[in-house]
Amino acid sequence: MKTIRYELHDGIATLTFDEPGSPVNTMCADWQRDLTTATGLVVRDKGLIKGIVLASAKSTFFAGADLKSTMRLTPADASRVFTEIEQTKKNFRTLETLGVPVVSCINGAALGGGWEVALVGHHRVAVDSPRIQLGLPEITLGLMPGATGITKMTRLLGLMGAQPFILESKLFNPREGLELGLVHELVPANGDDVAASLRTAALLWITANPKAQHPWDAKDYKIPGGTPANPKVASMLTVAPAMLKQKTRGLYPAPEAALAAMAEGAMVDYDTATRIESRYLAKLIVSPVARNMVNTFFFNMNAIKSGQSRPKDVPRYRPEKVGILGAGMMGAGIAYTQAGRGIDTVLEDVSLENAQRGKLYSARLTQTRVDKGRMSVHEQQDLLERIKPTAYPSDLQGCDLIIEAVFENRELKAAVTREAEPMLAQGGFFASNTSTLPISGLAQASNNPAKFIGIHFFSPVDKMQLVEIIRGKQTDDETVARAYDYVQALGKLPIVVNDSRGFYTSRTFGTFVMEGAAMLGEGIPAPVIENAAMQAGMPVGPLAVLDETALSLSVHVLDQTRADFHAEGKTYTATPGELLVERMVKELHRAGRAAGAGFYDYPVGQKKTLWPELKPLFEKPEQAWDLQEVKDRLLYRQAVETARCLAEGVLTSVHDGNIGSIFGIGFPAWSGGALQFIYGMGIDAFETRCAQLAHKFGPGFALSEAVQNAIRQHQPTY
Repeated sequence: MKTIRYELHDGIATLTFDEPGSPVNTMCADWQRDLTTATGLVVRDKGLIKGIVLASAKSTFFAGADLKSTMRLTPADASRVFTEIEQTKKNFRTLETLGVPVVSCINGAALGGGWEVALVGHHRVAVDSPRIQLGLPEITLGLMPGATGITKMTRLLGLMGAQPFILESKLFNPREGLELGLVHELVPANGDDVAASLRTAALLWITANPKAQHPWDAKDYKIPGGTPANPKVASMLTVAPAMLKQKTRGLYPAPEAALAAMAEGAMVDYDTATRIESRYLAKLIVSPVARNMVNTFFFNMNAIKSGQSRPKDVPRYRPEKVGILGAGMMGAGIAYTQAGRGIDTVLEDVSLENAQRGKLYSARLTQTRVDKGRMSVHEQQDLLERIKPTAYPSDLQGCDLIIEAVFENRELKAAVTREAEPMLAQGGFFASNTSTLPISGLAQASNNPAKFIGIHFFSPVDKMQLVEIIRGKQTDDETVARAYDYVQALGKLPIVVNDSRGFYTSRTFGTFVMEGAAMLGEGIPAPVIENAAMQAGMPVGPLAVLDETALSLSVHVLDQTRADFHAEGKTYTATPGELLVERMVKELHRAGRAAGAGFYDYPVGQKKTLWPELKPLFEKPEQAWDLQEVKDRLLYRQAVETARCLAEGVLTSVHDGNIGSIFGIGFPAWSGGALQFIYGMGIDAFETRCAQLAHKFGPGFALSEAVQNAIRQHQPTY
């Protein structure tokens, strides 16, 4: 066997998982074959065995499915996958029902299929460390637990109790698992030999429990909380699918399949329940949505976390003191996030009153956490003491990094850069939080453009995970690497892009909102546009987003763009969407939510509603429209712009594009991101549809030869 070591000593059969050439154990094809072989050896030696120990030779217990092989699956593989899942479960069941106690020694993380391996043990003993994660995260990857996880968790916790851990992928550490009854025993994490401690605990339990079995194999077993025949459970199951559909909008099949497997499995015997589970997984695992989500939320996410876009050969870095210029919403949010991660923060504004108001934002957020018991008063005080509000630039002296977060005005940004940059510590660097203005242009105000970079946070900073790092034309590798490390120190996701107007996220997001505005100008009803966006998987409609970000800001950016083009001796041609937004602000005086009036009305104390005048002003009853076409325009326009960014070198990797589009602009997660949207459907199909849309709706959908080549050159392989 390649991946499992089988040893029989003093009546104890030990199966040690040790996949060669891999830092973790996975349910790869070799492991599945080895498990069948190992199970056969256990059956052969049954008369000699008093107990079975499941252990790992890795630093973690088991990592779950082999997701690379999952990426190669097609719908034609569903039958084979079902057979393989059933064989793995047959092996699990043989070990569980051999008539001897089985103990899982959990020395590290056990996630997904790894937790399902752990559940084979009648007794589960784990290392008592809060850093160890256990549970079933499959739903977040477009999959569902299918190696007994749904069946066993439902039988251990009940239909109601298991839902957060299956449908919401809630993870837990060993101590939390002990409280739930999912882990039975803990050993100290700081012992001399943790593996020996786990084994000692396992052997003691085996000796004391020679007739062990799983709860559901006992004659008097009942599912906690009852089956679907129980009136309380039945009433919950009556509304659960509708609530789930409302949440998923029918775009994510995994939660619906998992709920069905839970409910159907609870009505039948254990073996039938696991077969039901296998059927749902076999259908799900070969679906396009699963492929898209595994690609992005596993492989692309790991690429970000492992620093694949970070310049190599630069030592790891963590700033101790960071200055922020501007205590408005963005500056205050950055200050809160930094201070929460132990970084001393100087929050500077034009007046001490403004700076203190910015610090008050952190006080409000932490007080909410204190009130909910999520933070102690001592922790709150520590965080707030790390934020120093000031109106004096001299207080920035010695900062390792200074970030300007002032209004989107080139002259203002240049002035604060010149004033604050001399305060940097030796070797420090300067960053702009601009969302649209080219970094290379802003760097002209710097005495050291090599140490000038864009660090674009998203609002609200405390909730948004993504941070876009923008390399200017003169920014050096050390500065990019340090910015990357800083963002990771904040617990956020960094993507690295090259300089351009709007960079990647703002530029692509602009195509979404302006395509929506353009459709309104064409006469398509506003409710159709907004609902189509939601049905396609966007978090909100384009008109609502324009209101939130302020129509006046879009017009300001348009005016700045025209001025920049004019300075270069060029003329900027505004898009139909931009012209409509400009009309909304300059002619109709509807500047957005902050002004109390935009595409929506905002009556005090009531829900917002679309402005009734949109109908007579823009709607054209004779204008034919197709719902799928409206959805396509909103999604394809963003995908085309992302591909253009790839061709122009603004984006240099697929993983930055996918993660950036989902976490930065809300591109639908079911698609795997704006580039996986292309690869998931197939490049040829994408090009064909773009040609159709370009013919009907203009050059925004046209793919140049360079863009087509870039799409093909960057196509991932598995």
